[in-house]
Amino acid sequence: MTTLHTDAAETGTLPARPRAALPALCVTQVTGWGALYYAFPVLTSHITAQTGWSSSQVTAAFTTALLVSAAVGIPVGRTLDRHGPHILMTAGSCLAAVALVVVATAPNLSAFTAGWLLAGTAMAATFYQPAFAALTRWHGSDRVRALTTLTLAGGLASTVFAPLTATLATHLTWRDTYLALAAILAAMTIPAHALALHAPWPPADKPTTDYHEHPGRITTSRPFLMLTAAFATSGFALYGVIFGLVPLLTHRGVNPTLAAWALGLGGLGQTLGRTLYANFARRTSVRTRTVALIAAGGATTALLAAVPGPAPLLIALVILAGAVRGNFTLLQATAVTDRWGTTAYSRTSALLAAPIIIAEALTPFAAAALVHPLGGDPRLFAALAALSALAAALAWGTETHRTAPTG
Repeated sequence: MTTLHTDAAETGTLPARPRAALPALCVTQVTGWGALYYAFPVLTSHITAQTGWSSSQVTAAFTTALLVSAAVGIPVGRTLDRHGPHILMTAGSCLAAVALVVVATAPNLSAFTAGWLLAGTAMAATFYQPAFAALTRWHGSDRVRALTTLTLAGGLASTVFAPLTATLATHLTWRDTYLALAAILAAMTIPAHALALHAPWPPADKPTTDYHEHPGRITTSRPFLMLTAAFATSGFALYGVIFGLVPLLTHRGVNPTLAAWALGLGGLGQTLGRTLYANFARRTSVRTRTVALIAAGGATTALLAAVPGPAPLLIALVILAGAVRGNFTLLQATAVTDRWGTTAYSRTSALLAAPIIIAEALTPFAAAALVHPLGGDPRLFAALAALSALAAALAWGTETHRTAPTG
């Protein structure tokens, strides 16, 4: 296999990283997220209409998959640290295809839920966290560029697969649509992971602090616990904005079609934001950018809560909020290495990501439950802004005595 040299590889200290890994992971992230995640909201109404299962039952099955992915991500992280991504992500791709077949052919709700349990396990082995781990270890000091490229590509998943799924669903049943998506996923991800990730797995950083001598101390340290709390709280607030955005805009008098377009433009904002992250990281300390980005998320949410219109101004705020949210993905991807290096990165990152995934899974239900007691969508957004302010305060306590370079 051809390789691309790194500084370390030139000196003979590390194996060269595989040249095909980054483009392959870009393709597999788009496909995996598209088929396993973004196809579901498109097909939910078709599933309920053709099966008689309630929307809450169908959504609960999908939510269970996200919760499973958070739990399974921790042992997946340990395996990645020891053995690398090749076998794990290849097996995860196989399981993902099988899971979608189970979902598509489920004769009852129990089997449907079982299929999503398998899908949750596959998500843990194929989504961003293992891909982040692979690129972090292989790309070393150049990891921010690689991670930015990956997340820019991953942001296209909804752009590609939402309309593709909708088109398939106009000609096929939801079951046949999921079977088609399973075939696409298998064809695109299994060979890519099997062929492009088959390279020597570099050793982790040598321990440089007492934390590194005993990696378990990282996850019980005050900075890590504060970081976990900050990210989970901020994640809940950011996902709450996503799920509450269309109702808020329609409450402000924006027509539903334009509100849906605004949500899509928020995704474009995410892509824009990610292109700015590397430069921002070079100019700020670890704690400063963590506090600043979380606080910026809260500020955009507060503006959406307070500004009544007009529609173009609201859409501009949505794009700005999306840019901040896009940076949050990269902030999370680099949070561990920026503070503790790559020692036990995958396990530590999985423990950090688990509460965020849980927040993502529970946000739709929580936001729906809170909107009426709070007195409407603007007040819900005000509450989400307050949560972001709390998260920013928690982030102030995330600085370690010694941090890794950002690259």
